[in-house]
Amino acid sequence: MTDSQTTNPAALPAGARILLTGASGYVGGRLLPLLEQRGYRVRCLARRPAVVLQKIGPGTEVLAGDVLDRASLDAALQGVQAAFYMVHSMGSSGSFEAADRQAALNFGAAAQAAGVQRIIYLGGLGDDTVRLSAHLRSRQEVGQILRQFGVPVLEFRASIVLGSGSLSFEMIRSLVEHLPVMITPKWVKVPAQPIAIDDLLEYLLAALSLPVSEYRVFEIGGADQVSYADIMREYARQRKLSLRMLPVPVLTPFLSALWLGFITPLYARIGRKLIESIVHPTVVRDPAALKTFSVRPRGVAEALRRALANEDRQFAATRWSDALSSAGDQRAWGGVQFGSRLVDSRTLRVSAPLAAAFAPIESIGGETGWYAWNWLWNLRGVLDLLVGGVGTRRGRPSPTTLHIGDAVDFWRVEAIEPNHHVRLAAEMKLPGRAWLEFEVTADGRQTVIRQTATFDPVGLAGRIYWYALYPLHQLVFRDMLRGIARAALQAPR
Repeated sequence: MTDSQTTNPAALPAGARILLTGASGYVGGRLLPLLEQRGYRVRCLARRPAVVLQKIGPGTEVLAGDVLDRASLDAALQGVQAAFYMVHSMGSSGSFEAADRQAALNFGAAAQAAGVQRIIYLGGLGDDTVRLSAHLRSRQEVGQILRQFGVPVLEFRASIVLGSGSLSFEMIRSLVEHLPVMITPKWVKVPAQPIAIDDLLEYLLAALSLPVSEYRVFEIGGADQVSYADIMREYARQRKLSLRMLPVPVLTPFLSALWLGFITPLYARIGRKLIESIVHPTVVRDPAALKTFSVRPRGVAEALRRALANEDRQFAATRWSDALSSAGDQRAWGGVQFGSRLVDSRTLRVSAPLAAAFAPIESIGGETGWYAWNWLWNLRGVLDLLVGGVGTRRGRPSPTTLHIGDAVDFWRVEAIEPNHHVRLAAEMKLPGRAWLEFEVTADGRQTVIRQTATFDPVGLAGRIYWYALYPLHQLVFRDMLRGIARAALQAPR
């Protein structure tokens, strides 16, 4: 143990240099801006720096490196007082246990050599006196390895993390939204103690202020001990979904993972390892975290409520021209999923100034119509009236200008930035929520018009509605955008 490690057990001051690994991941990505806001000098280690560079604030460094590359760790840890170890190999192919083991050995040795004063590690909750799954066993072994090098380690062992974008939350969402009737194996009744992402982040931040001179292990969880079945029921309640569970005793974790992969193929490989861990109870047995820190964790209902509300806030701030740009200059996106929302986005370039391109967008609906297939829009309005909706009879207050709160047939203006952006929220009867957005941006001598339709389906009925009408929407949205582009070219200059 170096002198800096033995003589600096106190809380780290604001302005201390912090190394953050895993900044491109879920927890690390949420932790990064909080560290910046609290005045720490943050350095991120990333295998793909370009991904992290999009997220950082001024003063934050991003270094290319890998925890399996000892040389890159030596450079990243120079001058660092505290390091967050937030990486694990659950999503990788091959032997993730061997990779985790080697990564921890590299990191611990490099931290010791650099005189790092503390390592803060996020591990997994589980009873280490029983035979754990490979995933949980590996997470706990990493903590043991990091402690071998004499650097004080604060290890947080967490249960299920609930937050918009977390793997557990997205799996629960996918299952409940897709399956109104669900065959459930015994493992859905295994007790867990889910923790809200906001509470987890508070623990991680508080670890920087805790005087420490040796390793500490803290078991952390939320206010409630529940099962996966309880979490799914609460999610269904908040989303106003019907959910019926049919318990069966024969669906093993392996078969469950295959079933999960069919329903949610995005998580098939990771889901299998996660389900293997779910068969073990993940509840807090040692209350030391509650005695040591001032964090008072939320319960499951509040964690889910905040996760869903956070999605709405993120959606309201999203500009699809930015969100979709990472995959290149794609002119059309159909059926892309962002959280629970399904997105159809497309662009056209026009040789017209911004104001001329925005003018037909600001005039849309009412007497102007929708630039294509107006009879279909009118038919949709009649059908909406028949089922108790507002229809298209309201028109719009002004034929040429829009303001927040204005009605536009069966839409309402939710946001507007003159000559740049309009978002309309649907008020027709739907099995979900819908928005129609337009953005215009300058690109050299041309203007790019982006049109985005977004649908937040409620349950299986909502998804059937979206996909049943998808071929028709393709036609209508394509021709509407073309009509707007023609009107922009014809607008007086």
